[in-house]
Amino acid sequence: MGVIIFVFSYFGTWLDEKHPSPKVYYKTIFVLAGVGVALYNVIRQVNDINKTK
Repeated sequence: MGVIIFVFSYFGTWLDEKHPSPKVYYKTIFVLAGVGVALYNVIRQVNDINKTK
């Protein structure tokens, strides 16, 4: 979960540096997207565990 969020955050920071503007939203958007992907992954894994029991 942490790795996914870190990768999305790193990519957002990289985009902020490559495309400077007064409002830098790339990192915020990508961190939120990373949290969403990580939560989806955790929920999917929990559902798979519950199906096997």
